[in-house]
Amino acid sequence: MLFALDATCAGVAAPIAQRSPSFARSVISRDQSDGRYVSDTGDVRVDNSHGNGDADNLAARLWAQSRRMIMCASLLASLSLVCATVANAAPQAELNDARLEWWRAARFGMFIHWGPVSLRGTEIGWSRGAQVPTDEYDRLYERFDPKRFDADEWAKTAQAAGMRYIVLTAKHHDGFCLWDTRFTDYDIMASLCKRDIVAELSAACRRHGLKFCVYYSICDWHHPDYPTDSPGGRGKKAEPNMPRYVEYLRNQLKELLTRYGPLGLVWFDGQWEQPWTAAYGTDLYRYLRELQPDLIINNRVSKGSDGQSGTSRQDARNPGDYDTPEQRIGAFNRERPWETCLTLCQQWAWKPEDQMKSLPQCLQTLVRVVGGDGNLLLNVGPMPDGRIEPRQVQRLAEMGVWLSKYGESVYGTRGGPLMPNPHAVSTHKGTRIYLHVFRWPDEPLVLPPISRSVVKSAVMTGGSVQVEQTSEGILVNVPKADRQEIDTIVVLELDGPAATIAPCEWCVPSSSLAYNAAARASNVFRNMPDYAAEKAVDDDDQTRWATDAGTRQAWLEVDLGEARRFSQVLIREADEFGQRVQRFQLEIWEAEAWKVVLRGDTLGGEYKGDFPPVTARRVRLNILEATEGPTIWEFQLFERSPQGTGGQER
Repeated sequence: MLFALDATCAGVAAPIAQRSPSFARSVISRDQSDGRYVSDTGDVRVDNSHGNGDADNLAARLWAQSRRMIMCASLLASLSLVCATVANAAPQAELNDARLEWWRAARFGMFIHWGPVSLRGTEIGWSRGAQVPTDEYDRLYERFDPKRFDADEWAKTAQAAGMRYIVLTAKHHDGFCLWDTRFTDYDIMASLCKRDIVAELSAACRRHGLKFCVYYSICDWHHPDYPTDSPGGRGKKAEPNMPRYVEYLRNQLKELLTRYGPLGLVWFDGQWEQPWTAAYGTDLYRYLRELQPDLIINNRVSKGSDGQSGTSRQDARNPGDYDTPEQRIGAFNRERPWETCLTLCQQWAWKPEDQMKSLPQCLQTLVRVVGGDGNLLLNVGPMPDGRIEPRQVQRLAEMGVWLSKYGESVYGTRGGPLMPNPHAVSTHKGTRIYLHVFRWPDEPLVLPPISRSVVKSAVMTGGSVQVEQTSEGILVNVPKADRQEIDTIVVLELDGPAATIAPCEWCVPSSSLAYNAAARASNVFRNMPDYAAEKAVDDDDQTRWATDAGTRQAWLEVDLGEARRFSQVLIREADEFGQRVQRFQLEIWEAEAWKVVLRGDTLGGEYKGDFPPVTARRVRLNILEATEGPTIWEFQLFERSPQGTGGQER
């Protein structure tokens, strides 16, 4: 029930206006093969604005006001009940809360997953009782001696990357604590290390101008009072005592805030398990905000977040301040703050020879996230000796070099107003729109019409640009020589604030012959439409064709509708789930048989293959060997080389 009350009832209306929550609805689908979720979110908000009429309407307004005064008197009893209900609901984060200003402006942070499990190179928490026997896992701390740990080096690495805050796993699902806690002996001081990691890193962050934050797992598969156990929470403790565990949890969090604070934020996780309730989450949120009023708390403190999509149903179920999409880029949302958490390699904790994301992947992910109005929390897993792996340090430094040149288009910006699409995103700040173009069409880029005039334009990444604005849209053209492999940034200076422009969707016409062609596949993950063959030919890097777990061979067939001439294929494998394809062929249907026109081994994030021109209607990607179920973002065909793809010929 929504109320809009006049100022004559201000004494009653104020509590409602201050506490009215935002409501969000999400439609979620999950890819069980890799835990990826897709979300479609909408918002409904309370409008407490009141218009002011002119003098001619004064009498009418006075009459209406008197009627509302009478109505207010009759509604007092009902409103007292409503106020009581709202007061007992979960405290809601104001969308423009000043607490979040530093965090939103920062846009880029470092996530650190670390602990004794690095000795084994398996996943933190989840490998307990699975890849590593529980007894062995729980005694890894006895051999944990990271002699080369240097908190200042970690902070300098984050700083060099252009990151503005650090989130450390103070306690993960395995229950091991990286600080000198008074409430358990299962901590860093019991290891050979005997150094308070939280204390050293929090001090280093202050020295280097970074916000220090902690990750804290609500579930604890090691603690005897917490009801569930490894592997993965499927085990059960013999004599659990949840109320006593909650007291333990509160004591530890108070310890972290009072001894190592003030903290920038607390990043909760493990809330999905049955023992944790919405009531526990609401109470914990209030308790921590009392200890530190400016503390930011993510939505996993309670039960309102939907799996790894991280979106929240913002009713009384979730008091958290922001959403937390995991291992995926969140949907465009300027109403509800959000942050994508993503691994630099494949695993959260350190793993030897783990596949690392390329520089284009890292930078384009950051820009896509910010273009959607989110933050990026990029994870590293330090090695057993305490160092962040040198190659990961190098990749982060490369990101920092780029941000030192073009950070103006990232830091302190908001997403939009041109909503993200596969080819480009936009950010804005003040009177400027920063257009980030990853892939250029053959013709000039056509932007939708906006409610402001472009008074000046420039290419931040170097070169020239032609901009023509009409009532039908804005034409933007950068010479091919000035288009950058990773991101070409065009700055549009407006005649007023860019924030006043409503978000608008737009698309770039595809030059791929396979775009929206009829497609079918030998296998589709659980026969789910979200992972059907046509998802590989829709020119959308956020949708993909996926196959069932355990699939080692598969094919994707595309019908172009008529015989077309082409000489190049561009394939984007979803290699964030691993470089699965090991051997493949591109085939055309000719003379009642499949004819091979190109052979290859691995695909990776972007494979571009050229071959002598052929003419065919039916084309097939035949995957002959894969380490796991193949999954493809995009399959594209061209008569000639597409511009600005950044791919490499093989």
